[in-house]
Order: sequence, then C-alpha cells, then structure tokens
Amino acid sequence: MGDKNNPLFMLSSLKFVRSARLRNISGGFYILLIFFFASYAEVFAQQNDIVDFLKVEATVVPNADTNSITGTVKYFFKPLQKTDSIYLDAKNMKVLDYEINGVQVKIDEDKIWLLSKFEKNVTYSIIFTYEAIPKQTLYFFGNEIWTQGQGKYTSHWLPSIDDTNDKIEFDLTIVAPEKYTVISNGKLKKTELINDQKYWYFDMGEPMSSYLVAFAIGDFDKKMLSSSSGIPLELYYKPSDSLKFEPTYRYSKRIFDFLEEEIGIAFPWQIYKQVPLRDFLYAGMENTTATFFSEAFVVDSIGFNDRNYINVNAHELAHQWFGDMVTAKTDSDHWLQEGFATYYALLSEKEIFGDDYYYWQLYQTAEQLKASSDEGKGESLLNPKASSLTFYQKGAWALHVLREKIGDESFKDAIKNYLKKYRYGIVTTSNFLDEVKAVSNVDITQFEENWLHQGAFQSEDAYRSLMKSIFIQNYFEISALRTVPLKDKKAQLRSALTFPNDFIGQEVIYQLAEEPISETLPIYKKALESNNLYVRQAVALSLRPIPRELQNDYESLLKDNSYVTLESALYQIWVQFPAKRMEYLDQTEGIEGFQNKNIRQLWLALALITENYRDSNKVDYLMELKQYTSTEYSFEVRDKAFEYVSELKLWDSGTLENLIDACVHPTWRFAKSSRELLKSVLENGKWAEIVKALQGEMSGKAANYLTTILKE
Repeated sequence: MGDKNNPLFMLSSLKFVRSARLRNISGGFYILLIFFFASYAEVFAQQNDIVDFLKVEATVVPNADTNSITGTVKYFFKPLQKTDSIYLDAKNMKVLDYEINGVQVKIDEDKIWLLSKFEKNVTYSIIFTYEAIPKQTLYFFGNEIWTQGQGKYTSHWLPSIDDTNDKIEFDLTIVAPEKYTVISNGKLKKTELINDQKYWYFDMGEPMSSYLVAFAIGDFDKKMLSSSSGIPLELYYKPSDSLKFEPTYRYSKRIFDFLEEEIGIAFPWQIYKQVPLRDFLYAGMENTTATFFSEAFVVDSIGFNDRNYINVNAHELAHQWFGDMVTAKTDSDHWLQEGFATYYALLSEKEIFGDDYYYWQLYQTAEQLKASSDEGKGESLLNPKASSLTFYQKGAWALHVLREKIGDESFKDAIKNYLKKYRYGIVTTSNFLDEVKAVSNVDITQFEENWLHQGAFQSEDAYRSLMKSIFIQNYFEISALRTVPLKDKKAQLRSALTFPNDFIGQEVIYQLAEEPISETLPIYKKALESNNLYVRQAVALSLRPIPRELQNDYESLLKDNSYVTLESALYQIWVQFPAKRMEYLDQTEGIEGFQNKNIRQLWLALALITENYRDSNKVDYLMELKQYTSTEYSFEVRDKAFEYVSELKLWDSGTLENLIDACVHPTWRFAKSSRELLKSVLENGKWAEIVKALQGEMSGKAANYLTTILKE
C-alpha cells in the first residue's frame, strides 16, 4: 500500500515459563505422548485421500529468552481408508513427554509418523508435548512475538499439516506474561491466570488451512467496533500510537460493510481482528480472523495522505473470503486468492476515493503488465511459478474484464454461488468458471484463452476498458503532449492546472522537468498556487534547481500535509539556499514523519553538517542518529539510519555491529541491502579493521555470517 499517487503493492525480553498441561482423553481413543530419534524413510507427497484431520487443541508457550516454543497438542483424525501410517508435519521438533499405547512412532527431521492398523471411519486422537527452536515462522522482536506462516511454514512452530488442501479446526491456547495481550485465530472464550502466566483460550469454530494459524503477543490496546451485520471488529494498537489510531484504521468499518455487500456473502467467521506488528515481513497477512500488518502503516493524519493502510486493509479482509474460506487447490489456482483480493481491494478504494482513483490504479498496473509482456516476460495466470505481478495485478485485471463482459448482475451471482458452493472448501479455476457459465449466456471462451492461458498481456482489451473513463481520456490527452514542444502546449498545460486533478496535474509538472526554467516558471508558479497537495508534491520531487524567483513559493512546501513533500523539499531547499539553513531547521524541528522517522533522521543529518548550528547539541544529535541503527528499532528505522551513517561516514564499532546484525535479519530485503552495505564498508581499511575486531564479540547467526564474509 502507499500514497494516492504512488501506491505500493507491495523491547525488552519476555520471560515465559516452559510449561504445558496434558489433558486426559476419555473413550476408546489412542493416547500418545511421543518421542523417538528415528527416521521414517517412506515419504508421501500428500495424504488427503488417506486421512481427514478434524480438529487440533493446542496449548503453546513461547519463550523469548531462548527463542523457542513448547506446547501440548491433541489431534482428532479419521482415516478415510484402512492404513498403517499417518503423519504430521513437524520441523526439527523434540517431544518432551510420551507414552505409547498401540501405536509405533517414528520421527525424522520434518515429520512425526504414526504407525498402526488404523481403521476406516474411526475417529482417533493423539496427544503429545513438544519443543522447537524455529528457524523461521516464529519471530521474537523485543517485547513482540508473532508468527508468519504464509506458504507452508506453520509446522516450524506447531505440529500441523503443510498441505493447504487439508482444513482443520484449530483451537489454540496461548500462554504469555500477564502484562501482555495475545491475538490469535477465532473468538476469545476466556483468559485464566496460572502462576503469573495468563492463558488465552481461543475457539476457531470453522476449519482452515494450517498456514493461516497465527498468534501475536505484545503490548497492545484495542478499540472495538461492530460491522453493520453485527460482526465484532477488534482494532489493536500500541499505547504509544493512540493518537494515530483513527488515521491508521480510517474507513475500516466502511471497508468491511462494503465488502460484505459487494461480495454478497456474509463474513464467514465469528470475529475479525487487525494488529500492526514490528518488523513484519510483508505488508500484511490474512491469518483467519486475525490480519497482521506492518507497523509502517501506522500513520498520523499527515502520513495518511502519503502512506495509508486502506489498500492493505481491504486486500487482507477480502482474503477472509478468497483464500481463507475458499482455498486454491494448487499453485496454478493461486490467482483465485491474490487476484480476487487485489480486485476487491481496488473496489474498496473506488468506494472511498472514487472512480478516477480506481481507473488510475488499473492504468498503472496495465503499464507494468504491458512492459513485462513487451519484454517477453508475460505469464499465464495459471502458471504455478508466475510472479506476484501476474497473480495479483493480472488477476485483478482479469476479473475487471470478466465483469465488464458478463455484466454486474451475472458477475455478482457467479461470485455468490461460487462461495456458497465451496464454503470452507478447496477450489480450482474450473470451479469458478463453471459458476460463471451457469449464470451467464455470454461466451467466455476467448476470455479464458486471452486472460487465463495467454502469457501476453491483452493491452488492447485493457486500453478499450480504460477509455470508458472520462478521466483517463483526459489524462491520455495531456500525456500525449510529452513529445510536443513546450511552446505548442503551454496553454493546455496551464489550463490543466486551473482546477487540477491529482494525477493529471502531476503529469503536467513532470512534463516540465527537461524544459528551460525561463519558459516554465509561470506554470510552476501556477502549480504551487493551486494548493493541490499532490501537484505541489510533484514540484517538490522534480524541480531541480529551484529558481530564486520561486524561493518563497517553494518554502511554503515545508508546511504541506505530506511527509513525502516535506522530506524532499527540506533537503532541496537546505542545499540550494545555505543562508537560510538554520531557519529551515528551526522550522522543521520536532517533526518525526513516517514510522521510519524519515523527517527526524534527515533533520539530524542536516543539523550535524550545518555549520554553527547548535554546536553544543551535536553530540546528542550524533548519538540519536547512530542509536537508530540498533536492534531497539524496527528495520525500517534502521535501514534509513544506515543510509545516513554511511553517507556521513559515521561508522564506529557500535554502528558496524548493528550493521552485521542486520545482515541476518529475517526480512530478506533489509538483510540484502545490509549485506551489500557491509561489503562496501569492508573496502575501507579502517572500517574493515573494526569489523574484524568484532569477530570475538558477536554470537549466533550474526557471528556466523561475519566469519563467512571475512573469509571471502
């Protein structure tokens, strides 16, 4: 998610007790408390035809001191045929307590095998305690702990079934220190305090795939809303972010109500929660009933204008129907989840921001898809290895085109019938298309070939669709002037800025970039006088250098309600008008900016290098900037701090140790950029010596990585 003009589509330790309570099982079930150091050689690709796992009751206890987890799990399952072997996926787990009653158990590095003469249609249960130190999926960051099982990874922290086709009801009990809040799947039945630890009991109620099982622990408050249909909406936030609650969650109820009405099927679960998390690996994740999202989207009212949560909010909510309730059978059907969620998120934004915004987003993604297709990189929507651009954006485009082809009424009927028929089940593309054909007499054969099977993006179809928008027609008229000499288009450009549309106005400004300032000065002045936030932002991002005649107008950008504008304007004006540097810094002191502290960090860097500016405070400014590289802060803050430390050559043992730690961060983009930065640092002999001296002081993954990099 991102701003309206450039959307993205893309703490102290907890001390947990290591305890797990075993529950008694009555009746003729097998009781199993297991652990064998053996491996079972035969591995099956799947076992859906052999056994149906019905339900799991699990009590889990994360331990922040050791980055580990212990738990007790009780599984109920029913063989669909006679069999002598059944397995659970369990990555590198130890079983702490066990008994054996008629079942032989074999354990290898990624499975727990149950060997016995299991009878068809007899319900069995197993129970055991386990311990794991997950290499992924369960993350500990200061006073926050959370899971991210996207894909097939839950088995790193919970014995489960990695196959997304196997849906199970998960009822979790999470144990945490009393002072923290726990969020997990399903409805909270009760909490119970036992030996200074709080037990949180959650009831899911309906089955789901294992990758959607999740929990988060941290210092959170919440506010409760209710949808128009009566679904409880729990919106979580950190106490320190209480003033950002409204802009962060703005329109949340409206989005929920809109999607229920638009999709035509009631929300399929008993409750819905959302929680922002530090260092989260993605923009958001649609865990069933509990969306986790990056705290980068926690914004104030100014930040909302540039980087709001609307798209991610709607996208992850749409997944509660498309992905969570009905789940794609194979990777070839993945667009049924991501394409649908992307499309319904766009519809939600259309509801909030209007038709122009909707068509602008379609146009932007069409440009990306066409560029990829023209380079020979176009992909079929049914390609199991297709890119996110294909699954998300081409999938959304396919639904947009299909709706236009068969009409609103038939499209909505097809969606409703599809969701009703496969409720809490597994779906294929053919399942969806069959429902379309059942409600419409329109032949969609060519649609299937062009939009589902063809790798090439259907740019002509997309163009015809876009041209149904008057706004897009007007935008194309202005964008067509890019190759026209300035003298022949001045009047049109000035006219477009009279009452500028956000997007058309920006296009006007970007066309001025390579033109002589003597010719464009009046147009820039008109743009700055327009008071359109995004047109003025385009000036801040593109006008180089700033002519003296526009200095006063340009200085007014420092007061705009946009952190994107302010960051660019402050830097540019500081560079070009040195006589007023102190005045600019005084004017912008105390502004933090986005969650990554973009304005504050820029201010610190400029304050440090501005001659004679608060010299007595510069040691404090330097310490603050360096501190932002530490693990005390999220990776977004650290990433920007590393940029400034590198640019200003402020490296020392502390910041270099923080950089080495960043090289093994779970967020791969941050780890990658940190590794590249470390390699450049090592080219400097002075800094390389400091890095080498850190070898004996670091431990864990960071120490191992440092040893590896120094050998290269």
